[in-house]
Amino acid sequence: MKRRKSSPPEDTATEESTRDRVSMAARRLLLRPWMVSPAEMHDDDLSLLVVIIDTNPIWWGKKALGEAELTLSKCIDAVMVLGNSHLLMNRNNRLAVIASHTQESRFLYPGKGWTAADLFGDGGSSMESNCSGSKDGKYELLTAINDAIAEEIKDLMTKSDMRGQQTETLLVGSLAKALCYINRMSKDIKGNQEMKSRILVIKAAEDSALQYMNFMNVIFAAQKQSVLIDACVLDSDSGLLQQACDITGGIYLKVLHMPSLLQYLLWVFLPDQEQRSQLVLPPPIHVDYRAACFCHRNLIEIGYVCSVCLSIFCNFSPICSTCETAFKISLPPVMKAKKKKLKVAA
Repeated sequence: MKRRKSSPPEDTATEESTRDRVSMAARRLLLRPWMVSPAEMHDDDLSLLVVIIDTNPIWWGKKALGEAELTLSKCIDAVMVLGNSHLLMNRNNRLAVIASHTQESRFLYPGKGWTAADLFGDGGSSMESNCSGSKDGKYELLTAINDAIAEEIKDLMTKSDMRGQQTETLLVGSLAKALCYINRMSKDIKGNQEMKSRILVIKAAEDSALQYMNFMNVIFAAQKQSVLIDACVLDSDSGLLQQACDITGGIYLKVLHMPSLLQYLLWVFLPDQEQRSQLVLPPPIHVDYRAACFCHRNLIEIGYVCSVCLSIFCNFSPICSTCETAFKISLPPVMKAKKKKLKVAA
C-alpha cells in the first residue's frame, strides 16, 4: 500500500498566504515609502496640479548671456517631466501649465484646442490620435501635452515685444487665472468625487512691490478655497511667495544648484500634501512678513495704518489717500497768556 503524503491543514496554508501578502505590501512600502496603496488613496478623487512658470524674457536673456547652467528650455523640460510624472502617479490626476510673461498670462496646457474629453482622459480623443506618440510607442496623451507646451512657449517667446516699459512678471494675473481654472474644474467633476488642488510657482525674476495688494488678495482667496501654493525660487528670495506658502500650507524652496532643478521638483513638489508627511523635506524658512506701503510701494517694518481701510503708509498723513478719511489730531492744550493788569496812575 502506498502512503499518502499528509497535506498541511487549511489554517496553516491560509496563514502562510496572508503572511506572504503582508510581506509583499511591507516591501512595497519600504521601497516606495511615500506611495500608498490604492485603497488608501481614494481612486475616485482628483488631484489637480497647476504649474506657473516665470517666463520673463529679460531675466532669462541675462542668464543666457552669462552662460548660465539653467536655460528656459531646460526649465521647460524639467516641468514636462514633472507633469508627466504627476499624470502617471494616478489615472485621475490632472495637470495645467501657465506661462507668466511680462505682457500676458497664457495657458501652455490645456490650450484652446483641448476639449473636455482630452482633459478627463476619455477614450477616442482627437489629441491622442493625431500626435506622434501613437507611432513610436509613447503614451499618446503625454506626447500631446509635451508638444502643446513646446509649441505654446515657442509662440509666446517669439511674439513678445519688449519695447514698452513693462518689465515685471505678471505673477498675480497667473495666480488668479489658476484659481479660476481650479474653480471651473471643481464644478465639472462628478458629484461623488473630490478634487485636491495645488499650485506650483517657479519664480525667476524679482518681486514687484506694485503687485502687493493684488498678491495678498490672491493668497487669501487660495486659502479660502483650500488650495496649496508651493514656490520654487530660482534666483533671489521672494517675500511675497514666502507669505503665500506659509498662509496656504505650501513649501517654499530656493534652488541652490541649478542643474539639479528636476531632482528638486520630483523630490519636493511631486508628492501631494498627504504624502509629504512621510518624507524628509527641507526645513521651514523664516518668513519675511514685511508689508508694502501704499504711498511708495516700499517694504517697511514700521509704519502708519489707517483705522478705517487698513492702508499702510510709511509717512504720517492727516488724510488717508485710499479712503480719504480725515483724522482728528489731538494737539496739546494751548495755555492762554495771562492778562497784565494795568496800573492806574494816581
